[in-house]
Amino acid sequence: MRVAVYGARSYDRQFLTAGNAAHGHDLVFLDAGLSPLTVPLAAGCGGVCAFVNDRLDAEVIEGLAALGVKIAAMRCAGYNNVDLAAAADAGIAVTRVPAYSPHAVAEFTVGLLLALDRNIHRAWSRVRENNYSLDGLVGRNLHGRLVGVVGTGQIGALVARTLRAGFGCEVLASDPVVNPELEAIGVRYSTPEALLREAEIVTLHCPLTPETRHLINAKTLAEAQPGLVIVNTSRGALIDTQALIDALKTRRIRGVALDVYEQEAGIFFGDLSNEIIDDDVLQRLLTFPNVLVTGHQAFLTEEALTAIAETTLTSLTDFENGRPLANALHAG
Repeated sequence: MRVAVYGARSYDRQFLTAGNAAHGHDLVFLDAGLSPLTVPLAAGCGGVCAFVNDRLDAEVIEGLAALGVKIAAMRCAGYNNVDLAAAADAGIAVTRVPAYSPHAVAEFTVGLLLALDRNIHRAWSRVRENNYSLDGLVGRNLHGRLVGVVGTGQIGALVARTLRAGFGCEVLASDPVVNPELEAIGVRYSTPEALLREAEIVTLHCPLTPETRHLINAKTLAEAQPGLVIVNTSRGALIDTQALIDALKTRRIRGVALDVYEQEAGIFFGDLSNEIIDDDVLQRLLTFPNVLVTGHQAFLTEEALTAIAETTLTSLTDFENGRPLANALHAG
């Protein structure tokens, strides 16, 4: 099958090409992301492969269907950017990669927390300028602190287990499905509201839905423990960024580590070092010394990229051969 791979970075090309040796698809790698303007680039393709910040709304779906595209393979777990109802109406199958390497994201989450809480990123910057002063770099132990883990799917469960068993934290969790294995090691389950009020550290690992959008907002921040630390490696829009900035300015928050940002589309995954970025909210966020931002790289390990490529290519092969799609998404 001829497949247009949108927003293909060097690592996408490397791992998809290697995995495709066993599948034989005709992969057309495109630098541009998927949007109404770039839909025509899929002409002659039976499928498209897209990522988390590509647009697959009704307008794009309609354009792809008009070109004869029959499948959209998302090489990511999230799909809040896909209009599944429009895809169903257009007869376009949609697949995703529900689990690639939960260890990759979980490990990065803990790494961000440690870097933020112990000021490792600031110390690194200082040393590069031969500044070896320790003033302003006092951190806090993780041991014994109350950490709230929102979402205990595969990633959240690994983070909860690491913080509880590895660092000796008290862990409070929130999820519609209680994990008895976590309870067995002392993780306590609570409501999201109670968790956000009680925790000293909050790490987010839930999907973006209408119910979880802006889960962290002005109200929850006002009711949270003073000195709260927030880590988000899940979805940017779980946090109301303007409310977060306001809380940072009033010094209610001790620190924030973000690998995602609610308006990251068009900014993340590209080199804009020679550009003027007109996102005032993001630029203000970057001015705080107690904020650590990375560019949506928590998934970026060799193991995860291999698994993403294999799952994506298998979905395309199964579709081409008329087999059931194990990772299909459906409206409703």
